[in-house]
Amino acid sequence: MAELKAFVCGHPIAHSRSPMIHGHWLKSYGIDGSYTAIDVAPEDFAAFVAGLAAAGLRGGNVTIPHKEAAFAAVQRRDEAAEQIGAVNTLWFEDGILWGGNTDAYGFAANLDHLAPGWAKGDVAVVLGAGGASRAIIHALRMRGFKDIRIVNRTLARASELADQFGAGVSAHPQAATAELLGDASLLVNTTALGMHGNEGLPADPSTLPDHAIVTDIVYVPLETPLLAAAKAGGLQTVDGLGMLLHQAVPGFERWFGYRPEVTAELRNLIVADLDSKK
Repeated sequence: MAELKAFVCGHPIAHSRSPMIHGHWLKSYGIDGSYTAIDVAPEDFAAFVAGLAAAGLRGGNVTIPHKEAAFAAVQRRDEAAEQIGAVNTLWFEDGILWGGNTDAYGFAANLDHLAPGWAKGDVAVVLGAGGASRAIIHALRMRGFKDIRIVNRTLARASELADQFGAGVSAHPQAATAELLGDASLLVNTTALGMHGNEGLPADPSTLPDHAIVTDIVYVPLETPLLAAAKAGGLQTVDGLGMLLHQAVPGFERWFGYRPEVTAELRNLIVADLDSKK
């Protein structure tokens, strides 16, 4: 049987840790396969997708800036991709190119793993109204949250998102954050605030109830200022690295026929790589 080939494409792509994640699984499970990073400029993306089958590629991941273009390029989409409006995973099924979005799955699976019972609450506050927040809101709705509050610097963007998702999703200005956190069981940061080079606190977690969980989808640094402040206040925190690891699981299974596990060994491998780049 020929080698099974998959990829991740973006522009730029050199920073991607996906080849390390999938490479670890291929080696761990003894699968004759490869997963390579391919830099594809936006103007070349349509031709790249059209040539996947001819290149012997079973599918792959799509990252910035191609997720919306991938949404338009596929013949079929899964429900998550339809809801989120972006595709990050491509695969062939009966000769048809499918597009899916595994970000919502990755977000929920990370919390299932590190904060079991996280979805028992009804109220979540989501900081930011960019592309990533769409996946988070979809995940929260799928897991039963009835009151999802989007806080964004530009209220119009948050309102647009709330309108798209409908009942139970509301938009709020940053000035209302402290009040909104008073009865929230979950706080999620999807903004770039807290990333290396963009230090800052997107919200003060001190007004959250004692039982609240705080998570950040940023994973560089692993402990963002928000997570550090939440931890100092005695709250349970979950970093963003697990979302990256778990979102890779469904794609690997589609291309290589084996559902991989997110293990401590894999996490340690990626953490060591993050530390080496500091």
